[in-house]
Amino acid sequence: MESKWKIRGREISAEDVKTIREMIAKHYNKGRKHISREICHCWKWYQSIGHTKDRACRDILLFLEKEGLIKLPPRMCSSNNKNRKVEKIELEEVHFDGTVKDHRSIELRLLSKKEEYKFWNRVIESYHYQGHQVIVGQSLKYMAYIEDKPVACIGWGSSAWSLASRDKWIGWNKEEKDRNLAKVVNNIRFLILPWVQIKYLASHLLLLSIRRIGEDWQQQFGNQIYLLETFVEQERFKGTCYRASNWQYLGYTKGSAKRGNAHNYHGNIKDVYVYPLCKDFRKKLKGGV
Repeated sequence: MESKWKIRGREISAEDVKTIREMIAKHYNKGRKHISREICHCWKWYQSIGHTKDRACRDILLFLEKEGLIKLPPRMCSSNNKNRKVEKIELEEVHFDGTVKDHRSIELRLLSKKEEYKFWNRVIESYHYQGHQVIVGQSLKYMAYIEDKPVACIGWGSSAWSLASRDKWIGWNKEEKDRNLAKVVNNIRFLILPWVQIKYLASHLLLLSIRRIGEDWQQQFGNQIYLLETFVEQERFKGTCYRASNWQYLGYTKGSAKRGNAHNYHGNIKDVYVYPLCKDFRKKLKGGV
C-alpha cells in the first residue's frame, strides 16, 4: 500500500487503515453507518455545525474496500432502497411570460421543512436534465414563486475539491485551501420550469439568491462564505444569466472526474464561473480564520 491516500480531501495513512480495521471489528454487527460515525468521532472529523462527516467517511470506506485494504460488513439495507428513490412529479403548467418588471410578486423562499425538501427534490428529478442527486455535505435549497406558483429551483452546496482555474485565480496554496475551502459554495442546481418564459428571470433570481446566500448560510451552518462558484456545460448552455448577473468566467474544466486517486475522463467540458461576496475575499480565503 502507498504511504498515504487522498480521498474526499483527507489523507489516509497506513495507521488510519489500521484504525479503520479495528473499528470495523469492534462495531461489525452495528452496520456501516455506525462504523463511519465512530471513525469520524475518532478522527474528530466534523462539519462546522458539529455533525459527523459520515457520508464522506463512507466514501473512504468503499474506496478502501475496493482496493482490498478492508472488509466491510454486509449492507443492512439495499443500496437500491425504494425509500431513497425520488419519484417524479407532474406540475400544473401555469404559463408566465413578459419580463421581470411585469411580475412584481416574484418571491425566493429558503426551504427548511422536510416536505419542502421532498418537493424540491421531486421537481428537480422531473424537470432538470441531470435529475436529482444526493447532495453530500452542507446545502441550501430555494424555490421561486410567482402568485404562489413554483417557477424555479436553486440549490447551493459544498464547493468542488479540485478546480485548477479557481485555485490559480485565488492564489492559495494547499494548506490555505484545506483550511478555507468550506468558505466557497457551489451553485449545484438551477432550474426554471420549461413553461415559464420570462425574460431576465434567470439573472434576476441569481441576484436575489446572491444577496441572501451569505447570511442564510451563516445562520444555517455557522460558517461565513466569501466566494460562489458554478459549472456550465458548454454543449448545453452559454452561461448568459451568470454573465448578466456579473459572475466572472475563469475557464473550463478538463472533462474528467476524480475517483479516489485517479481521474476518469468523461468528456463533459464545463465552463467555470465565480462570484466574490466581498472585496477582500482573497485575503479571507487565504487567511487562518
